[in-house]
Amino acid sequence: MTSASNTSLFSPLTLPNGRVLKNRIIKSAMSDSLGDGRGNPTAAQMRLYERWAAGGTAASIIGEVQGDPRYPEKPGNLVLDSQSDTAAFSDLAQRGSANGAQLWLQLGHAGALAHRPISLPKGPSAIDFPDFHSEAMSLVEIKAIPECFARTARYAAELGFGGVQVHAAHGFLLSQFLSPLFNHRTDEYGGQIHARMRLLIETVEAVREAVPSDFTVAVKLNATDQLAGGLTEEDALRVVAALEGKGVDLLDISGGTYFPGAPSSSERATSGPYFLDFARAARAVTAMPLMVTGGFKHRKEAEAAVVSGDVDAVGIARGFILDPALPKTWQAGNGDPTFPRFSTLPPGGMTAWFTMRMADLGYDREGLADRDIAQAVAEYEKRDEQRAATWKKRFACREAHTGASQA
Repeated sequence: MTSASNTSLFSPLTLPNGRVLKNRIIKSAMSDSLGDGRGNPTAAQMRLYERWAAGGTAASIIGEVQGDPRYPEKPGNLVLDSQSDTAAFSDLAQRGSANGAQLWLQLGHAGALAHRPISLPKGPSAIDFPDFHSEAMSLVEIKAIPECFARTARYAAELGFGGVQVHAAHGFLLSQFLSPLFNHRTDEYGGQIHARMRLLIETVEAVREAVPSDFTVAVKLNATDQLAGGLTEEDALRVVAALEGKGVDLLDISGGTYFPGAPSSSERATSGPYFLDFARAARAVTAMPLMVTGGFKHRKEAEAAVVSGDVDAVGIARGFILDPALPKTWQAGNGDPTFPRFSTLPPGGMTAWFTMRMADLGYDREGLADRDIAQAVAEYEKRDEQRAATWKKRFACREAHTGASQA
């Protein structure tokens, strides 16, 4: 790992597996929702990642790629299994890896947060809130998770992707197991943190074993759930320590959860990057390369984080939507992206606006940058509704023929 004294935002980073990132700026995972509703990539999605590669990113991470279509986050998610359109996935891998970029798939399973119109949400424990309900997974279902993730990673390697990221943040399945607020199990997967992290450790081990030694295996981990009774930073540091020696090439530190009513990290009032204090603490318990995602809006903030040695890379999401060539822009000294401001912000409005802006980039529609937020919400919800119908037809048909929708 390069020492802080001679490292800059544009220094290469050699990962433990020998892969070299050309700089320290990574397009972090977002649910771009650009799948075709049948789990396969679209031309617009390929174009989006091609643009980010051309813009100078060291790596892009495609958010929420499912190995099991029964528990998606949205009907625009990709599904990579034995019945996927492998030609489309290969094209995506090739186009998103141009210009020396790497393209990684984030291995997803929404669990209790699975999109209700197209799934039956299941998590570590049953949850029954006024506006939220999920069933508890059986022990058999839990023990099938590591191989499901590993199988998806194996397909990714075969189809030309450079790596995967195991998603254990933001309230999705592996994050749910880590959180005492949502994991009330009394078997080997619940209780103290050493048991709550068991599924994550087993999953990482299975993924690492399933792929070539030079294939990147990253993990995204919450520093905190930002919810009373949720995962604490103290327990999160224990998870970091437990991941040491498991073949993780990059640990992506984030936080927060998408459970209904929870505050969103990306819409918090705090200025500046989030979770850097946690990264400093994590340095003491691991030698894994560290990345922090959240709150980087200015080059000087990203540069300071890397130069200080607190992190090895910075993860940026919305900045890449506002400027798909952000690394080139910063390296040329041409300023920071201008983030939109809205007089009113309906629930989910910011997510809808940025998600529809990703579609604009994929379709080369530069003129819609000033889209009204109410219009963005309407477009976003209409598209979800249309793709939900396609999803249900596609995967219900598969389940009827195979007896199970998991490949």
